[in-house]
Amino acid sequence: MTRRVGIVGAGAAGVGAAYALATADADAEVTILEKSGGVGGRAATRRRRGCRYDHGANYVKNADGRTGALIPELGAEGLVDIEDPVWTFDADGEVSEGDEAENAPEKWTWTEGITQLGKRLLDRTDAEVRTRTRVETVAREGEGWTFSCVEGGEFGPFDAILLTPPAPQTAALLDMTHWDDDRLDDVRRAVDSVPYRTIETVVLHYPFREEFPWYGLVNADKDHEIGWLSREECKAGHVPEGESLFVAQMSPEWSAERYAEPVEEVAPAAAGLVAELLGDDRYRAPDWTDDQGWRLALPDEGVDEDAVRSTEDAGLYFAGDWVAGEGRVHRALWNGYDAGERIADGV
Repeated sequence: MTRRVGIVGAGAAGVGAAYALATADADAEVTILEKSGGVGGRAATRRRRGCRYDHGANYVKNADGRTGALIPELGAEGLVDIEDPVWTFDADGEVSEGDEAENAPEKWTWTEGITQLGKRLLDRTDAEVRTRTRVETVAREGEGWTFSCVEGGEFGPFDAILLTPPAPQTAALLDMTHWDDDRLDDVRRAVDSVPYRTIETVVLHYPFREEFPWYGLVNADKDHEIGWLSREECKAGHVPEGESLFVAQMSPEWSAERYAEPVEEVAPAAAGLVAELLGDDRYRAPDWTDDQGWRLALPDEGVDEDAVRSTEDAGLYFAGDWVAGEGRVHRALWNGYDAGERIADGV
């Protein structure tokens, strides 16, 4: 019998679950509904003026054996290991060498960008992906689950569903879930309690290139207006020779304060801070800029896992970095993968 599985969200967790189902259960029929126009979530890439840049998650870290085995298996063509290290800086802008152990694992992306992670995983599945499809309500009817979408139309019934959007968006979806079960209120409260950080990404391009001994700088004491600064030219195929492109991810406080401002106002302020950090006034004047506000960028802590696992016997599953408790691509990926395996075992 074909088992129907519905997944909300085509980020790392949703894609990881689809990959697990394809690996573990050849009879699963998987439908992924994604509100944006692409897959990968924050593992996203843009193209502009001959450049590619990863403006959310910057790379996939080889932080465990599963990730280390999976990424090369997805294909060596276009795979990029960022060899330059990550250094640190403090509130005063003092830059220091990073920890050698922290910089030991590979930092992976692709010449075509980190969005390749989601695309390559989905290529190994038969999942149907519906982009620009926003789920509005969820309902349990008889033994099956259904989704109704903002754009109209209904999907289902599904034997099991997996919700992977950021916790506040998942909590809002649970508010619009029709299921006569006391567990629904408990799980919604647990999901709604997960705190999130807002991050404003500012992209700064320059028609010149300087050499630095680092790929990225991370604010170690979390008391600077810049949280992260990295150089996309360290990634093969991303930036033409003689040019440089910086990805500045601003602090949560700075980001929340300026979240609604247009790039014409945000970029000069960020460029000034980058110039101060690097001690070079040329960086105050990028020749073009871009930005992306991630209102729900990273969870500050994880959800009560017992609460979100309590509904799995009814076919309602949850996954994401907020379930794993750490805002890392590989943590979201494997959290989704593990959920997919449980779905395959339990449907």
